[in-house]
Amino acid sequence: MNNDEALARGRARRDNQAKAVVAPPRPHLIEPVPLTTLVARADARLVADPAVAEAVAVTGATLRAQHVLPGDLFAALPGARAHGADFVADAVAGGAVAVLTDEAGAARPAVRESGLPVLVHPDPRGVLGSVAAWIYGEPSLTLSVLGITGTSGKTTTSYLVESGLRAAGYHTGLIGTVETRIGTERLASAFTTPEAPDLQALLAVMVERGVTHVPMEVSSHALALGRVNGTRFAVGAFTNLSQDHLDFHRDMEDYFSAKSLLFDGRSTHEVVVVDSPWGQALVTPRTVTVSTEPGSDAAWRATDISLTETGEQSFTLHAPDGRAAKATLPLPGEFNVANAVLAAAILDVVGVDLDHVVAGLATVEVPGRMERVYLGQPFTAVVDYAHKPAAVTQALRALRARTRGRIITVLGCGGDRDTAKRPVMGEAAVRGSDLVIVTDDNPRSEDPAAIREAMLAGARAVGPSEGCEVLEIGDRRTAIATAVERAEVGDVVLIAGKGHESGQEIDGVVHPFSDRDELEAAIRERLGATQ
Repeated sequence: MNNDEALARGRARRDNQAKAVVAPPRPHLIEPVPLTTLVARADARLVADPAVAEAVAVTGATLRAQHVLPGDLFAALPGARAHGADFVADAVAGGAVAVLTDEAGAARPAVRESGLPVLVHPDPRGVLGSVAAWIYGEPSLTLSVLGITGTSGKTTTSYLVESGLRAAGYHTGLIGTVETRIGTERLASAFTTPEAPDLQALLAVMVERGVTHVPMEVSSHALALGRVNGTRFAVGAFTNLSQDHLDFHRDMEDYFSAKSLLFDGRSTHEVVVVDSPWGQALVTPRTVTVSTEPGSDAAWRATDISLTETGEQSFTLHAPDGRAAKATLPLPGEFNVANAVLAAAILDVVGVDLDHVVAGLATVEVPGRMERVYLGQPFTAVVDYAHKPAAVTQALRALRARTRGRIITVLGCGGDRDTAKRPVMGEAAVRGSDLVIVTDDNPRSEDPAAIREAMLAGARAVGPSEGCEVLEIGDRRTAIATAVERAEVGDVVLIAGKGHESGQEIDGVVHPFSDRDELEAAIRERLGATQ
């Protein structure tokens, strides 16, 4: 496939994804906001007959024309391939009452001919979050929104925080990679962090349904693209930083700069893991610090980390003012202890007592994160979302500490993403495993064989010296089955990269695929054959 064909397929895939995005929930009770109020607060230029503009009231906002509802402000934003202004006719058909766009958008014939009032702003994407928040009544001022950023650990920390909140009796929401949840209602997540108007509408729904606290993953994309503008965070928290998303960010410094936007004054409290120079760079006199490093003087620490007879981790949780408690965690790996201590610090600053914190840590369940699959087989089988070099290394280190047998790892890399990490992923897998099966992840519009070859280059460069066998099996189902077939008593099989995901994207089409389901099926097949 040449570059033009690959780009064309990538565009088609993204267009299909945009069409498939489910409209987010909207609150039932919305106080209409005069358009002129939005114009003044956003410091926008209004292109409209003043008399017409005075009569317009706005009751919603969206940047997707297909999701427009009557009374909406349609945000026509500039994009890499098209300008949202070109879809104004669809927005008008849906009932839009005004358009927010830039000078280029306002000059488009579709906008000029729409007959709608136009708010012109030099940075419509940057102001959209605040505008949407005003429309929906600034819900983050009512909720305690607990924002968690970092390369790894955002999902696990979010679930740990939510578990502690629920143990304390709070009515929670959850926004993140695996799912969005309003109380017990589960919604699919299109992005780690929703687009700005979708996020504000979602928060308004949570307020309407009595939610009090919302743990929320905050991605670097969301911060860089302004998706969380207009959101006030009760807590901003940082886990760690390692190589990822360098297809979007120029370099690691740019990546860190995006993450640090969560700590630019939009968070009432700031909680930071300081076990790396990146975390240390975020510390100010008001930062609540977290560490699992021996000898650290951080405000929150963990000591005496050990494994219990049931396979849980046990540790002493040290809180400020000399408080301490014995805690257990059902998740393996010292990196998860760091996530747990971070969650404890977050919970503490919003008023959850230490007993409820410990109860939440002990009972947490995190889909696709070091998730064990046990059907009676004589080896350990684990599904994990590790799809970054550091995450792969951490997962394998955690599993190595729990077994005297071999580690068999099944791993691939996603297409249309950071290409530089592929050989590093292969190398990380080999350094921590005894057998690595390089397979397909979500190739998307790329040639799967080319992705695997990049991984194999890194794997084979160190494989012989590490004593690790390396196989290439493109079909992921076959790769998982082979890993299960090769496992012996006491071994560990790790299926890494996709975690909770329920589909595999190939050439623009998402096929049903669950690592957990495939792993279970392979184990059942083996047990059935044995019996």
